[in-house]
Amino acid sequence: MYQFANLLRLNRPIGIFLLFWPCAWSLAMTQWYVVNNYLFIKYLILFFIGSVIMRSAGCVYNDIVDKKIDIKVQRTKKRLIASGKIRLKTAWLVILLLLIPAFIILSQFNNFSKILGLSSGLLIITYPFMKRITFWPQLFLGFTFNWGVLLGWSVFFENLRIETIILYMAGIFWTLGYDTIYALQDRSDDLKIKIKSTAIKFGHDIKNFLSFCYICLITLLIALGFLTDRSFVYFILIGIAALHLTYQVLIIQKIKSNIREKIQVVFNSNNSFGVLIFLIFFIEIYNA
Repeated sequence: MYQFANLLRLNRPIGIFLLFWPCAWSLAMTQWYVVNNYLFIKYLILFFIGSVIMRSAGCVYNDIVDKKIDIKVQRTKKRLIASGKIRLKTAWLVILLLLIPAFIILSQFNNFSKILGLSSGLLIITYPFMKRITFWPQLFLGFTFNWGVLLGWSVFFENLRIETIILYMAGIFWTLGYDTIYALQDRSDDLKIKIKSTAIKFGHDIKNFLSFCYICLITLLIALGFLTDRSFVYFILIGIAALHLTYQVLIIQKIKSNIREKIQVVFNSNNSFGVLIFLIFFIEIYNA
């Protein structure tokens, strides 16, 4: 049982929350327009369970695709599929079993959301191959991990609007930043085996690249505030969120790329950012 928990990365829940927070942001944003406490809580729970399931399935799928790569990387060489402790047939069976409750959750939504949810499958399937062909796999992860923004809005309104797209783009820049930080852990190994990432592409200018990503993120959140006529409190709190991101940039430039534990701490701090944005959006339900 412990092995399967590790296979699903339940021992590292940060990925669950990074997948969940964009969903939660979007659900909170819907309540600026129509407050429905019952549906809000119901969908929040369903999206959290869905985040656990889909992140777990995604990890298993990535480990299958990256089996030959993981064995060559110090951080990942002991992963259960790469090390041969879990067979590929077993791993595929685990994915199949995980998809069953995922489809049950999706069935709770309207038809537009069902189609939108199913369409994310193409992103999930193709993402693990991106690091073999482009220096921008973090961008593709952004497209994938923030799909919940679109889905969270659509379960209430059965459409997509400009504010949804702005929030989706903000989430993409957030992911582009934090996953670049995460990729710094493997930069030396990735260079040896010719795996691409933004951490390699911008390795000598990481501060400016992260600053660009986070400035775009905050700018989009500010634009969202003006577009939706948010309160003064919203903009003050977004400023506090910007300080949190500034802290990340200042700290990460001081850390050597081979100190994985310290890089992981900075990466994990993005959970706090996700919580903060959710609280800002939630507070605005009552300030609207």
